[in-house]
Amino acid sequence: MSHASVKGHKGMGMEGWIARWYAASTRKTLEDFRTLARRVAGNLAAGSAVLELAPGPGYFAIELAKLSSYQITGLDISRTFVEIARRNAQEAKVAVDFRQGDASRIPFADETFDFLLCRAAFKNFSQPLLALREMHRVVKTGGRAVIIDLRRDASRETINELVDKMGLSWASAIFTKLTFRLMLLKRAYTRAEFEKFISETDFRHTDIQETPTGFEITLQK
Repeated sequence: MSHASVKGHKGMGMEGWIARWYAASTRKTLEDFRTLARRVAGNLAAGSAVLELAPGPGYFAIELAKLSSYQITGLDISRTFVEIARRNAQEAKVAVDFRQGDASRIPFADETFDFLLCRAAFKNFSQPLLALREMHRVVKTGGRAVIIDLRRDASRETINELVDKMGLSWASAIFTKLTFRLMLLKRAYTRAEFEKFISETDFRHTDIQETPTGFEITLQK
């Protein structure tokens, strides 16, 4: 495997207070999750099986569950996030199966899901190539996997603009900007690195859309 295929950090999930802080901060951008859920639902048949990898507090999966009778599962390595997401789903009165697990060893049979989403988490996986191959394995033939994540060459200015739009307190905004600069950008990938990963899987079609801060990658099986 190439040096980028296995990362030095262990891909541990957020736990405890940091997970609770993240959940509170991202709740302020709930409309973004609703918008994404509506866009995804526009291309899904009722009853589709959906997997979200690393759903964190579960906001996307919960918003998607409100729109139709999908069979939705969320798989996160963090016990704290699983607890938060289950509580959020219960409060929203929707059925989403949140459970703990590792993206490099997805605990489901081959060809289980019609659609898979991984948002803002792929850069944190310690074994990204294995995670991609696992995504391919569990998605049905003809199904799609979508990765939305940060790009490593995003400028400080565009990151600051992104954080400023989140509506955070001044302290949280400063902490978030530092987190992007000192940790998240260093973990993120370039387009060329994503293309190399994908070339080492069996996905048959790839579409990479770029924004100033990230990528939206659609993979067709």
